[in-house]
Amino acid sequence: MEMKDHPIGIFDSGLGGLTVFKAVRRMLPDENLIYFGDTARVPYGTKSRAAVISFSKEISSYLLLRKVKMLVVACNTASSLALGEIRGLTDIPVIGVIKPSAQAALDITPHNGRILVIGTAATVSSGAYSSALLSVRKDVKVTEQACPLFVPLVEEGWTGKKITADVAEEYLSRYRGGKVNTLILGCTHYPLIEKTVAGVMGQEVNIVNSARAAALAVKAELSARGLLSDSGKKGRDSFIVSDAPERFSELARRLLKIHADSVSVKRF
Repeated sequence: MEMKDHPIGIFDSGLGGLTVFKAVRRMLPDENLIYFGDTARVPYGTKSRAAVISFSKEISSYLLLRKVKMLVVACNTASSLALGEIRGLTDIPVIGVIKPSAQAALDITPHNGRILVIGTAATVSSGAYSSALLSVRKDVKVTEQACPLFVPLVEEGWTGKKITADVAEEYLSRYRGGKVNTLILGCTHYPLIEKTVAGVMGQEVNIVNSARAAALAVKAELSARGLLSDSGKKGRDSFIVSDAPERFSELARRLLKIHADSVSVKRF
């Protein structure tokens, strides 16, 4: 089998990375995709750096055994803490979500603009977004806000409930009224509550969806390396979780309209 026919491996702490999976599937319909959700250990955002690195390396090693041609770290926490460690495991391309999202934000933020990054506690404390943004443009002002309750609310399937809107109001209301130009959804779970966040922030704030930015980076990297599939056939989808496959399948269908009807379990 040619390398270009091998699958793309995508992983996240839970189901949030399915936002990246869905964006990649829409953009690259011929590709075979393997998705791993670490549902036994979600959320990553409250874990230590050492734990996140350990989990990420375990999952990456497992996906490498599945002969993937690219690893997509569809988790901002793992991207901020473990990307270098993952790249040390392999020569295949490894794509995170932070740099693509940062560039997408800079592309739409005016000179001397203000960017708000919302993410898990681990992502925010790492300062990875500030570093990625300011390394490209020194003129922007970056604020990072941890929103630790968002991931469990999404994983609970409560994206449309009032409690989620109330939590968003508590976290974000202080940034309304022209205080920011651009908001980065710095966690791949957060696109599932994008409308809620937008409702708090108002129409004048540009919102960057990290899932779409990551998918564009995946396509560009595969194209540059000559690894895009040219089979002309519809790609196959494989789903693996570390726990609770039935719940994962139900939430994937309800929240993202992804039919993960056959979900395997891999425990570490």
